[in-house]
Amino acid sequence: MNTVVAPDLPQTQELQYRFTAHLRDPMQVPVPDGIDERRMRVYRELVYANMESFISSNFPVIRSLYDDAAWENLAREFLRDHRCHTPLFPEFGREFLRWLETRQEQGRGDPPWLLELAHYEWAELALALDEADIAALPHDPDGDPLTGIPVMSPLACVLAYRYPVHRISPDFRPAEPPAEPTLLLLVRGRDDTVRFHEINALSALLVERLQQNSKRSGRDCLDALLAEYDPATAARLRAAGEAMLGELKENEAILGTHLS
Repeated sequence: MNTVVAPDLPQTQELQYRFTAHLRDPMQVPVPDGIDERRMRVYRELVYANMESFISSNFPVIRSLYDDAAWENLAREFLRDHRCHTPLFPEFGREFLRWLETRQEQGRGDPPWLLELAHYEWAELALALDEADIAALPHDPDGDPLTGIPVMSPLACVLAYRYPVHRISPDFRPAEPPAEPTLLLLVRGRDDTVRFHEINALSALLVERLQQNSKRSGRDCLDALLAEYDPATAARLRAAGEAMLGELKENEAILGTHLS
């Protein structure tokens, strides 16, 4: 897709458009008149190298799925076609994600799980950069989340995908989505490390309840959730639900309990 230079621009601005158009698509847009090719090559290589470095470091799993030639084609298409909405480098991953969303809408033939994998990798990065301070939240780190009111970490989130994105690798590229969705709990702990935990539907629903709760004990939240099941199923799930509260605290999705 060639970059169109708007008509009737001042000469300097028109040159800027032609300059950046060439940087985006050097195969189709010629070097502007009056600019030395050797100097232009320095800019071309610098712009591409910086852009490619950002997306390959932000999306290392996706990078591992492409050989060098295929990856360069993808990266150059991104540089050519996408118009970023922000100049902030930490937001660069979101821009790549937006571009993959557009490609999916256009039916560009990407693997069916590529957008979900990109979102998963971006979510890890976004959580790593989140400025929330869990130390600033009043809570008792030794509190029992079953009997006390759980304090949820603002650095924990549940992600749902059609494909098992956390398992995709050069040796595993699923052709079809499994029957059940993949539910992942992403948590940035007190050591600032982001970890993922594969969870089931009951755990995901319980996390959602706890995130919306500020007055009820963990047991009460669990009881309210189990009340939506038939009595036999609820009885069967109760022990698992109580264990989940402990696991959520161990994984630092629950920081502790409200101070009395």
